[in-house]
Amino acid sequence: MRNRSQLSLFVVQVFVASLMIALVGRLFYLQIADGPRYQEAALDIQSRDIVTPALRGLIVDNEGNLLATNKAGLMVTADRSVLDKQQDRGVAVLTRVASVLKLNYYDIYARTRLCGELPEGDRNGCWNGNRYQPIPITKEATENQVLTILEQSDLFPGIGAEPVSIRYYPSYAGERATHVLGYLGPITEADLNNEDGKRYYRNELIGKAGIEIVYDQAMRGTAGVRTVIVDRKEAVTQESRNNPATPGNHVILNINAKLQAAVEQELKNSVLRARGMGYRGDSGAAIVLDIKTGGVLAMASYPDYDLNIWENGITVKQAKDLYSLKTGVPALSRAIQGTFAPASTFKVISLAAAVDAGYSLKDTYQCPAQVQIGTRVFRNFDSKAAGRINMTTAMAISCDSIWYQIAYDEWVRDGGLKPKSSPNDYFFKSAAGFGVGEKTGIDLPSELKGRLPNRDWKAGWYEKNKDFYCNYEKRAKKSQLTAYLIELARENCLDGDKVRAGDMVNFSIGQGDTLMTPLQMAVLYSAIANGGKLIVPQIAKAIVEPSGKVVQTFTPQVKGTLPIEKSTLKFLQNSLRAVVTSGTAQGAFAGVGVEISGKTGTGQVFGRNLDGSSKDDTSWFASYAPSKKPQYAVVMMVSQGGFGASTSGVGVRKIYEHIFGTNGQVAIFPNGIPSELPKIDASKGSLS
Repeated sequence: MRNRSQLSLFVVQVFVASLMIALVGRLFYLQIADGPRYQEAALDIQSRDIVTPALRGLIVDNEGNLLATNKAGLMVTADRSVLDKQQDRGVAVLTRVASVLKLNYYDIYARTRLCGELPEGDRNGCWNGNRYQPIPITKEATENQVLTILEQSDLFPGIGAEPVSIRYYPSYAGERATHVLGYLGPITEADLNNEDGKRYYRNELIGKAGIEIVYDQAMRGTAGVRTVIVDRKEAVTQESRNNPATPGNHVILNINAKLQAAVEQELKNSVLRARGMGYRGDSGAAIVLDIKTGGVLAMASYPDYDLNIWENGITVKQAKDLYSLKTGVPALSRAIQGTFAPASTFKVISLAAAVDAGYSLKDTYQCPAQVQIGTRVFRNFDSKAAGRINMTTAMAISCDSIWYQIAYDEWVRDGGLKPKSSPNDYFFKSAAGFGVGEKTGIDLPSELKGRLPNRDWKAGWYEKNKDFYCNYEKRAKKSQLTAYLIELARENCLDGDKVRAGDMVNFSIGQGDTLMTPLQMAVLYSAIANGGKLIVPQIAKAIVEPSGKVVQTFTPQVKGTLPIEKSTLKFLQNSLRAVVTSGTAQGAFAGVGVEISGKTGTGQVFGRNLDGSSKDDTSWFASYAPSKKPQYAVVMMVSQGGFGASTSGVGVRKIYEHIFGTNGQVAIFPNGIPSELPKIDASKGSLS
């Protein structure tokens, strides 16, 4: 018994000793080994960072004109941590603020709500930051409005005011460049939790679209941070660091403000011209490229909007209008995000494909009024026959039926609905070589790649849609249960994974499932003009420090070469000149004053508008000039604009008149495209 008691006592002693050793070891670890980390954590609890955002760099055009700058403003903010403690959760306070600022109460309410607090359909203008930072109500308050709020602080708990730098898009030349420049927005949780190592502070604004987001790191600079140590009563006891803000760098663009303004105006005029001729004319895009460097000299999309609404405080109505089909979705850049059937502008690709397939450019070919493929009749434009003509004339008058026959014959040779194991696919391969179905690589976000509906695409499309088409009468809307659509669904169910004769015929004239962006078209025609080089289009020309030191210049990047022989390219260039001198664009360019080469396109559109009306044709004109020594490629597209020549062709003609100074216009580039970098003086609207 005694031995058992001694053993128990010994076990207890060992246990106590082990516990003491463990406690001493843990204490050593906390105070000595891991002490610095806990000391730093304790210091963080006592420290406060006072962040001063850096002055954002400017955006200027290729002559130094200001496109984006900064101006002083007075910002009124709301502190949700205070407002939410009010009995009515701040309703009365915000109502008084709305009265003082002469703003709509619901706009203020929406601006001070976190996006997750509002129903999904009512999040326009919501705050995508958090509730623990001052939420901007407006940045353009007057001094009297701010004084009214500050002098009656008891009536405005949680409402603050402070001077702030406002991003400002001045439009000195009348340009907007909405979809090129982009805009700024507040930091989100996703920004703060990014995995690419970027450091953000909650009170900063960062780029959200366009050039503002692509070159955000360069223009944002480094925020100033003053760290102070506070006691438990939040009184400052000492300052641990004070790093001043470093201004951001400036970005010089290839864009020219005067040309941008002219292109925007001529695009708008073309849309209105289409409406005047009885077409819907709902949207459009126009682009001017330097064919040698790929520099984007102007890029417009219609409709557009004033970028300053983001900084001034976007209203609920403005936010809804940006994405509304009724207003034409002004937020969408048709130049890089709009995809359309290229129509006859695509025939430059078909010509190259025909040569690869063995068709001689010296021969003549029949251009009948119509061609029957299987049970379907494919008509020539206006159902006109032109007899036996050469390929130059075929391009000039835009004969469709020649391409119907060539494309069908090649489809049959490739095996038709039972294709060979390695079909030639001259048309598909030629289109891929011309850049169809690939992004151009422009330095703007959200570019679409269009669509190259080749065999791989067909197979993928079928997998995604076969269930719908095979159960069409159960799945489709009543308005879609027409005899034609039911038969089309039956065909798609049976062999929707195959390239059919009709697919190939439509493809040869840029119709059917083929889609291209206006920018892709501009790059393609630039390549035809410059000898075959597919150059990556570039918005930014250089990045420079506030001191004037050049940080980076952007040199032309060639991403490919057109897959055609020099002789074919020369033939193609001569044919595009014939389009303007004796073909479909002759009337639109009569007396223009400069030699222009180009191609009209009138794309048929399947579908209906919101009011139930049938959609009108897409109007295209793709070109370059001067014909003999090309410098510029100009492309215009007007959605539901009607004929290519009378709508877009006339618009392109007007743009060239601005560029070269013909027919009463002042030449924008009398000495050619500026090559030297301008000096930047932020105090002036127009820089030297």
